[in-house]
Amino acid sequence: MKKGVSFLVTVALMALASSLASASDPSPLQDTCVAIAEPENAVFVNGKFCKNPNLTVAEDFFYSGLDKPGNISNPVGSAVTPVNVGQIAGLNTLGISAVRIDYAPYGQNPPHTHPRATEILTVLEGTLLVGFVTSNPENRLFTKVLNKGDVFVFPIGLIHFQFNIGHTNALAIAGLSSQNPGVITIANAVFGSDPAIDPDFLARAFQLEKKVVEYLQSRFWYANN
Repeated sequence: MKKGVSFLVTVALMALASSLASASDPSPLQDTCVAIAEPENAVFVNGKFCKNPNLTVAEDFFYSGLDKPGNISNPVGSAVTPVNVGQIAGLNTLGISAVRIDYAPYGQNPPHTHPRATEILTVLEGTLLVGFVTSNPENRLFTKVLNKGDVFVFPIGLIHFQFNIGHTNALAIAGLSSQNPGVITIANAVFGSDPAIDPDFLARAFQLEKKVVEYLQSRFWYANN
């Protein structure tokens, strides 16, 4: 009897560990689930509602335009072109998406996180300094200079960045382990929130003078995606 109970406990713990270790969207229970607008009076839970499979067409799984460079004439000198469930409805429930990232000389993709995805980035042109920082309390910085053909991984949820250290434009493409990975640009979220976070609170949190925080909050925080 004790052996049977021990076996069941072990199986339960393994199942729990397996579910906690999942690093991407849940596996689909059907071949396709092409996203459609929410039906009237429906309840939104997660992802998108599914199109009738009998009405699914090849265009539901297609996107054209990733060969076109983004507009890098902006304050951060980069542009992110997403290809997620918003662009390809057929990505719904498949747990994957992609982005194209263009960089001006010395342009950057500022520190940000993807709350729902791990990212794997490949440099197609140029030279990038990339890195990510681990969670508290270590806050270890892992950084690497990447050249054409190099690949780097940013673990799910961790703050990461890319910086074009070359004299010419750079180009990268990345895959993400979610149909809708999300993005939180750190400076935009902290100093550009709407409504603004209390500057007294931020001054103490960042150990800055209040006037410095108010200056940062007065800035225009550009979103490159």
